Amino acid sequence: MQTYADFHRRSLVERDAFWAEQAQRIDWQTPPQQICDTSRPPFARWFVGGTTNLCHNAVDRHAAQRPTDRALIWVSTETNQERIYSFAELQAEVECMAAILREQGVGKGDRVLVYMPMIPEAAFAMLACARIGAIHSVVFGGFASGSLATRIEDATPALIVSADAGSRGGKVVPYKPLLDEAIQLSSHKPAKVLMVNRGLAAFEPVAGRDLDYAAARAVLQGTRVPCEWLESNSPSYTLYTSGTTGKPKGVQRDTGGYAVALAASMDYVYGGKAGETYFSTSDIGWVVGHSYIIYGPLIAGMATVMYEGLPIQPDAGVWWSLVERFKVTVMFSAPTAVRVLKKHDPAYLKKYDLSSLRALFLAGEPLDEPTARWISESLGVPIVDNYWQTETGWPLLSVANHIPGVAPMPTRFGSPGVPMFGYDVRLLDENTGLELTGADQKGVLTIRYPLPPGCLQTVWGDDERFVRTYWTGISGQQVYSTFDWGVRDADGYTFILGRTDDVINVAGHRLGTREIEESISSHPAVAEVAVVGVADQLKGQVALAFAVLRDASRAATPELAKALEAEVMKVVDGQLGAVARPARVLFVSVLPKTRSGKLLRRALQAVAEGRDPGDLTTIDDPSALAQAKALLAPAVPA
Repeated sequence: MQTYADFHRRSLVERDAFWAEQAQRIDWQTPPQQICDTSRPPFARWFVGGTTNLCHNAVDRHAAQRPTDRALIWVSTETNQERIYSFAELQAEVECMAAILREQGVGKGDRVLVYMPMIPEAAFAMLACARIGAIHSVVFGGFASGSLATRIEDATPALIVSADAGSRGGKVVPYKPLLDEAIQLSSHKPAKVLMVNRGLAAFEPVAGRDLDYAAARAVLQGTRVPCEWLESNSPSYTLYTSGTTGKPKGVQRDTGGYAVALAASMDYVYGGKAGETYFSTSDIGWVVGHSYIIYGPLIAGMATVMYEGLPIQPDAGVWWSLVERFKVTVMFSAPTAVRVLKKHDPAYLKKYDLSSLRALFLAGEPLDEPTARWISESLGVPIVDNYWQTETGWPLLSVANHIPGVAPMPTRFGSPGVPMFGYDVRLLDENTGLELTGADQKGVLTIRYPLPPGCLQTVWGDDERFVRTYWTGISGQQVYSTFDWGVRDADGYTFILGRTDDVINVAGHRLGTREIEESISSHPAVAEVAVVGVADQLKGQVALAFAVLRDASRAATPELAKALEAEVMKVVDGQLGAVARPARVLFVSVLPKTRSGKLLRRALQAVAEGRDPGDLTTIDDPSALAQAKALLAPAVPA
């Protein structure tokens, strides 16, 4: 039996032969003529000349072979509703949605923006776009109008699919007013908006623009819409990820490479098999929702659970009740969710029959050892950490324990694992660019060219930004930077130490601190601001803001400071959404800077986390950190 290291090495040394084998996992109308085109680095084209379709591979081929098998299981504890669709029923709904889109003139290459809660119609919309060759761009339903407007401007959708409202913890969140305001703010005006009315929030349709989904469905139900066969490198979707500037980055994904990578990962990484059930607790607004709620499980022929609700509603056993009812074999969640469950009665973990569950995978943020050990002992199943990004689309680091003829690897608490097949991962010294091969050497986690199938092709509409952002940051070398620090132990397991840039990770949501700073700075009382990510036991990190006011008297008393803090947070809510709201906004008279004017965010972060801020001789005004320290004691969340 070979080792995983040997298997991984083959995926790099015999790259084309390896991926040609993996390509056989999906259906092609025309087989690929070339496995990997590396003629234009750092761009790579996979399975060149092959034509395929994501929707066909996720739905049609299974509907033909196993029409009555469960495909989509939707459960909402927000509305106490539940729907189960077989593969045949899912295909019929997707074809109907595709017919609606097609009737509105949407076709191959057109963009469709999806601004939806976790409801089946969102899945129908994504799969329908894939079916007709349109490019979907899903925006998380909690995003505020300002953020939504920037995405509408960047994607220039022909049509938007939305709903009257979402619900979170029993609180209805109306989407239509946010969407209408976003369209008003955007320079691009979509021709049509398709509205799913859940009956949660009343709204006024815009005459000539807004369409009622239920009415259109009644007319077009039963319409057959064939799949559009796309060249492998045709874009399938864009998904926006936070960066260090206010302008969002639209990660552009291909079609064939993505389908092949997901199919291989479902088998080798997750061990999922056709006829089984996969449960990811994520949201379709994030990359996990794309890869492992919608496409991955369905491509593998599994039933996928789509859940709308909290992990503690109606009680902290709700997820485990779903595992028991639907015989979930593979589950995927985030460390924050586990930390939430840890605060509740552990009896909920023993209340249900979890014998079907083979493993729980966790990703989205660093998994601390105490949390991993607690859930492992509580569930009695393997807990598998995995590390990846919106950009990679599937795991970059994990343990692949389901490969025939390859010895399984043990997991290691605190580490997401080792490089997955196809990823040529190197730790590089940030300053010299030299590779670090020894144990416990801190470096930047990078990937050598070419990125494997399924990773981003480019930044939507901006090839130059793709090259500049990801491929030129380390000593002039053309390597992909993850912007994460890492170290390896003597056995090759990688440990992630945090970001090298200004992106923080709040409960699995990537947020650019510069974006939050720009939002806070737009408040007329604020002269200057610094936002840092501070370690938090529950969420992994929270954003903490330090603001200098134009007029210090605005925060002269605790009461005034509290009122102004609420105002500033309201601005962030309105521009970026509640997900970007800082845990606190603290008002100081000066920010720590070097004599050259560089803002020392890392020193602020160290003080906020109770760490040594290091050499303070470079700080122009040492009182800046003393001020921050004095304010922090009651301010930082426990």
